[in-house]
Amino acid sequence: MKKNLNRMAALLMTVACVSSLAACGSSTTAETSKAADATTEAASTAAGTEAAAPAEKSELAGQSITLLNSKGEIQTALEELAGTFTEETGINLEVLACGAGEVPYTKVTSMYSSGTAPTMSILDTTDVIALGAEYGLDLTDQDWNQYCDSMTTKIDGKVYSFPFCVEGRGIIYSKKSIEDALGKDFDPASINSLDSFKAICEELRAAGMENPVVLSKEDWSLGAHQLGYIYDTYDGTTAGADKIMAALKDGSQKVEDYDRFNQFMDTMDVILEYNYNKEDPLGAIYDEDPIHLVEGDAAFWPNGNWAWPNLETAGAETSDEYGFIPFVLGNDSSDIANTSMQASPTKQLMVDAKQSTEEQQKAALEFINWLVNSESGQKGLVEKLALIPACSNNTVAPKDPLSRDIVAKMASGNTYSSSFVAPSDHWSVVGAVMQKYVAGQTDRAGAASEIDAYWQSQK
Repeated sequence: MKKNLNRMAALLMTVACVSSLAACGSSTTAETSKAADATTEAASTAAGTEAAAPAEKSELAGQSITLLNSKGEIQTALEELAGTFTEETGINLEVLACGAGEVPYTKVTSMYSSGTAPTMSILDTTDVIALGAEYGLDLTDQDWNQYCDSMTTKIDGKVYSFPFCVEGRGIIYSKKSIEDALGKDFDPASINSLDSFKAICEELRAAGMENPVVLSKEDWSLGAHQLGYIYDTYDGTTAGADKIMAALKDGSQKVEDYDRFNQFMDTMDVILEYNYNKEDPLGAIYDEDPIHLVEGDAAFWPNGNWAWPNLETAGAETSDEYGFIPFVLGNDSSDIANTSMQASPTKQLMVDAKQSTEEQQKAALEFINWLVNSESGQKGLVEKLALIPACSNNTVAPKDPLSRDIVAKMASGNTYSSSFVAPSDHWSVVGAVMQKYVAGQTDRAGAASEIDAYWQSQK
């Protein structure tokens, strides 16, 4: 009965638009551990906050603005947070959702073309880089930059977006699922190589958990969150990711000759061997994937902390022990790919400078300042949206175990900050290639050939 209820709850969950990590970060953003440490120290200290008292009604009360949301898993919570903002300030904020599977860049550009641009848009960084200078309001002089300057995306020295959150990705584990199956304690630090990951998968299979890894089939997941490791682990920096992508683009590097690609495909082969969805990998249903972890039928799910709302809907609780192991690459246990997980500022909030009135722009800026400085905004961002803030003045501790694990790893130096910035169509085009590979419709050589062709087309 529990399984049926959880599955029904998950299937009823509205997933309005998928998110992509592929386009997070900026080649011009400073990537220093000092900046990451500053944010980490703030996020991992007291759960209290130095925020100001609740805001009085704004001078702009009665003004109406819109926000395009490209993070479908927070749609409901974001609507609730928008309601709190409206209640406190009197500014009416409507949250618009991307269609399921719709590319945020395509959605927002079509809205500009039709003259219906949102006042604000939550976009991937690659979209801000493409659109910011032409369509975005210059936010360089906003006071909140003092709290997140190293986290912002700069275009010719200017800031056109607010860093909405820090996110991280790896392989989610369920400690209870593992320990219940094996009858012994599980130490996530013991998974520090492909061989060690394969060994625990085999151990779980021998203990009765036939296929302990859940692999989601979405193109944004396979093409950005998974394949993206071949760029991000070049050296753990966005500059390094830029370097390898430039080499693939100019043809000086073929993906089939790139060690990280072959390590990644080796890991994917292990995942496919133990894939819970292996009988019909492209028939997997994203909202059902977390149920398998919650109910103990599987133990691992390659994903990021944005997946917590899906786990919670499936029945997970904040007191449960979920966390991350790295998306392991190769067998060097000292490799950054095997000692750390990826974590960096991701989604960006851009304010429209073309089709919004001056009053609407001011109201949008007030919303950002409310998120940064008010108690309701700070707590809402962390506790309601389950996000890790990019601003160091927000000291609200995350409630969900995935975000807590990332904050702890940031504090211990077990994260790398690269967030590759690829063309807007990367995850859809290359994601389709990976879907073919997952389904057995092409082999490694065929996938490599198509990925090479994609990058050559970017010249």
